[in-house]
Amino acid sequence: MKEILREIGMIARALDSISNIEFKELELTKGQYLYLVRICENPGIIQEQLVDLIKVDRSTATRAIQKLVLNGFIEKKDDQHNKKIKKIYPTEKGISVYPFIKRENEYSNLVALAGFTKNEAENTFDYLQRIRKNIEKDWDFVKKGNRRNY
Repeated sequence: MKEILREIGMIARALDSISNIEFKELELTKGQYLYLVRICENPGIIQEQLVDLIKVDRSTATRAIQKLVLNGFIEKKDDQHNKKIKKIYPTEKGISVYPFIKRENEYSNLVALAGFTKNEAENTFDYLQRIRKNIEKDWDFVKKGNRRNY
């Protein structure tokens, strides 16, 4: 069997490295742009939802969120009905860099899919979604403290 996940990992790490270098001038480092994009797309999101969207552990998300707050990209606000819940919103600074991040993502997609037909690109997207959904089951299982049998 081909090492599909190894290839996916190499692609993800290469793109993450490129983004970290290109976004450094924006004071976004170590994948913080992923959080900012999701927060801009989902204003008022809570941390647990963000953890599920990005597929990271809670402590990793907490550190990234703290740095984004510290650098003025996002802010936390109390929920109107439950003061224990903190909703996360992009600030004007966060909103202002969002289009640049989106353009970088669109460009990376174009580069990644160069030479693919429209049908091949759509099939690749469908296959990757299926892979993600398969993996999500294990991610949820392990996240809840369980161990996989292999």
